[in-house]
Amino acid sequence: MRARFSSLLANADHQTSAREAASLSASVPLMTMEARRLAASVSLGLHGRGRAGPGESFWQYRALIEGEPQTRIDWRKSARHGNALFVREHEWEAARSFHIFIDQSSSMNYSSDKHPRKIDHAVIMGLALADLLVRSGERVALFNETPPSASRQIIDRLAEVLSRPKKSEHALPEITALSNNAHVIIIGDMIAESKDIEATLSAINQSGAHCTLLRILDPAEINFPFSGETELMSAETALTFDIGDAASFAPQARARLDAHERDLKNIVMRHQSHLATHRTDETMTPCLLALMTRFSRRDESLTGVGHG
Repeated sequence: MRARFSSLLANADHQTSAREAASLSASVPLMTMEARRLAASVSLGLHGRGRAGPGESFWQYRALIEGEPQTRIDWRKSARHGNALFVREHEWEAARSFHIFIDQSSSMNYSSDKHPRKIDHAVIMGLALADLLVRSGERVALFNETPPSASRQIIDRLAEVLSRPKKSEHALPEITALSNNAHVIIIGDMIAESKDIEATLSAINQSGAHCTLLRILDPAEINFPFSGETELMSAETALTFDIGDAASFAPQARARLDAHERDLKNIVMRHQSHLATHRTDETMTPCLLALMTRFSRRDESLTGVGHG
C-alpha cells in the first residue's frame, strides 16, 4: 500500500488538504515562475564547465587542406609538428530527446509540517530541467503528452499541459516506442512495487532509450518522526491502518523504506539507469546541477545513485 502518515488528531486537516490538492491548475503559474528562477540559478552554476555543444565534440586531428580558411587551424597542435598545419575535426552530436514524466498520483500531494507538497517540487524541477536541457541544445517532451521540442518557451508549453485535469493515477509511465537517442526522466516518489519499476525500466531499455529516476520524498517519509497513537492512511484508497504507538512502529517503517531503496538501487544498476533522490526540505539547486552535469557528459552507459 502506498501510504501517507498522519496522526489521529490531524486526520481532518490532511483530508482537507488532499481535496484542495486534487488539481494542479491553480498552482502551476507560481510553479512556472519558480522553475524559471531555478533554471536561471542552475544555469549560472553550469556556466564555464566546458560542455561541448552539438557538433563540438573533438573527433580527430587532420592535415589542413589547401583552400581551407586559416581560422580552422589548431595552432597549438601545429606548433608541435614543425611546418605541418593541423585542423581539429569534430563529431556531430544529434540533439537527444528527453521525455519527462511527472507522477501526479495522490501520494504526491502529501506534505508534512510546513514543507511543500512532493508534487510542487516535482513540477518545478521538471519544468526547470526542461528549460536547462533546451538551453543545452536538447529537445524535451512531456511523456506521451507533447512532441519533443527545442522551443525556448518550453516551460510555458509543458506548464499548459500540466495545468489540465490529469488523465490517470499512474505513478509510472506506460512505455511506448522511443527513439534510440531518447532519455526518459521519471519524477515521483517511487513508492511503487519494485516489480513495476523494474518492468518500466526494462521496457525503456528494450526501446533503446535510457532512464533517470528522480525520487522526491518528504522528510517525514524518511525519518518517521511521529509519536503517540497513530494510524496510516492510504493516499489513494479509503484504507487506514492503526499502528498504535508510532515510536514503536518507527523502526519497522524505516526498515521497509531502506529495503525499498536497496531494491531501487539494484534495479537501476541492472538496467544501466540513474537514481537521484531529493527531499522537499532541501533546496532543489544541487540536485538539478548534479543531473545537468551528468547529462552534459553524454555518456549514457554510466549508472549510479545520487543525492540532491
